[in-house]
Amino acid sequence: MYHYLEESIDKLRTKIIKMGSLVEEQINFAIKAIFEGNNEIANLVIERDEKVDKYEVKIDKLCQRIFALTQPVAVDLRLIMSALSINNNLERMGDCAVNIVMDIDKIKNYTYLLPKIGVDKMADLVKLNVKNGLDSFINNDDVLAHEVIISDDIIDKYNRELIKPVIAEMRNNKDMIEAGIYIVDIIRNFERLSDHSTNIAEEVVFLSESKIIKHKKESNDLEDYINPPDNP
Repeated sequence: MYHYLEESIDKLRTKIIKMGSLVEEQINFAIKAIFEGNNEIANLVIERDEKVDKYEVKIDKLCQRIFALTQPVAVDLRLIMSALSINNNLERMGDCAVNIVMDIDKIKNYTYLLPKIGVDKMADLVKLNVKNGLDSFINNDDVLAHEVIISDDIIDKYNRELIKPVIAEMRNNKDMIEAGIYIVDIIRNFERLSDHSTNIAEEVVFLSESKIIKHKKESNDLEDYINPPDNP
């Protein structure tokens, strides 16, 4: 029975890593699509979302099977519980990627605004947070997980600050109101992506340290070397 449990746990980790790799790729494609106004890449993100959903179902079923056929305890039990949470967060990250590209035609004539107001900087930080969140799980790296949790505050600040110049542009140019609403939605989806990465990092801390830190703030030591825009 233990041999079966061990094999199942290895299979579970492998599936989560593969799903995470797919989701990370989806996010990178989504970001590339909006900055280039590339419909072909956007459509690829939308089409591949079904594959992400299938991974979620398979991982859920595998967790249920492990619970039904074995009696996991201690570390194995924590991993299965964390796997269920990580699986859910990855699926939602896939949804965020789709949301980002869903109405790409609305910003075809306004892609120049994205780097102008600093959305490119936010996107770079989000990509890093997503990568680090997944790497912290793959490598069981609780130090990296804590960095992800801390850096989420910086992305939250981008979320608050970047919306201001978008609103200003909308006031100055009524023709871009629809595009502006879409850009605000992109910014908010970036913030959600970081939140989901943070949730994954919290599960890594739970696995490594047997400590639940959800809804607890950590000191923002990353402020020393990452400077979000005060006036983007």
